[in-house]
Amino acid sequence: ARAARAESRFGPVAQWTSIGAFRLLTSLPARSADDPAIRALLSPAHRELARTAEVYLDCAGQAGRTAAELGVHRQTLYYRLSRVEQLTGLDLDDGEDRLLLHMALKARRL
Repeated sequence: ARAARAESRFGPVAQWTSIGAFRLLTSLPARSADDPAIRALLSPAHRELARTAEVYLDCAGQAGRTAAELGVHRQTLYYRLSRVEQLTGLDLDDGEDRLLLHMALKARRL
């Protein structure tokens, strides 16, 4: 139920097998996915940067697709991603950092 509320693409009722990574996230205790590295990014002042990072990660790091989905120029996307890296200290070229950021961004909506 939490995953269906968090992600509109699931609709009001979602099959357990269709919610992907949210299966893992919903099994964690509340706040356990809260990581100090991303706290600044999750502040209301950086909402646009958080959305940019989440869409980028949802698009598997494809800059063209991400820019199109966000309706921004690629250079704007690259600037925002560099700001995400500065704020978090994470390296978006590192798989573990990308995983941490992606899961934390998904978990914040649960």
